[in-house]
Amino acid sequence: MKMMQLASRDSRLSVLVLGAHSDDIEIGTGATLLSLAAAKAELEVVWCVLSGGVGRESEARESAAEFLRGCPRAQVEVLGFRDGFFPQQGEQIKEWFEGLKLRYNPDVVLTHYRDDAHQDHREVCQLTWNTFRDHLILEYEIPKWDGDLGRPNVYVPISVQFMERKIELLEKYFKSQGSKHWFDMETFRGLARIRGNECRAPERYAEAFYARKLALSW
Repeated sequence: MKMMQLASRDSRLSVLVLGAHSDDIEIGTGATLLSLAAAKAELEVVWCVLSGGVGRESEARESAAEFLRGCPRAQVEVLGFRDGFFPQQGEQIKEWFEGLKLRYNPDVVLTHYRDDAHQDHREVCQLTWNTFRDHLILEYEIPKWDGDLGRPNVYVPISVQFMERKIELLEKYFKSQGSKHWFDMETFRGLARIRGNECRAPERYAEAFYARKLALSW
């Protein structure tokens, strides 16, 4: 598979990353963000968690700070929309998205997978596409019992170092999820191994994304 570089090491890259819940970003695209933060001198990341309810805001902020360590320009925003009720809060969330668009014009947007079985995830994806209509949008995936994984078409090979760092930080900061059967490090590592196999990743691991529309210039 031919590797394409989105931007050179010294070029500026701004990334907006959106997660419905406190651990979504870390699970879906955590290793990619660790790699970017370590590699790019001109990286800006705006990290937004829409549902950081009571007891979970601190873990969201502490985890984000660790994943973004080394990133020269980073902003973290944690909101209080009600977990599990995003479709019923659509108007309020849409208003927040419209305000975000006025504040930030990213090069790349990372958001939830359109066909994710979780209603909150789907709502975030839909509003991402409604709001950022002229941007490169990549949708990340989150494994769960619903069996909703698809066939991604964009892969980011991940080093063993950053894969293990992702696992370490998930275990450290999201103890509130430790009793849930889906919050399993073998699952997260296993999915990355499968995606690494699909793209022949040099160090065997990758995170995968869905690109619905791309415009290329030569």
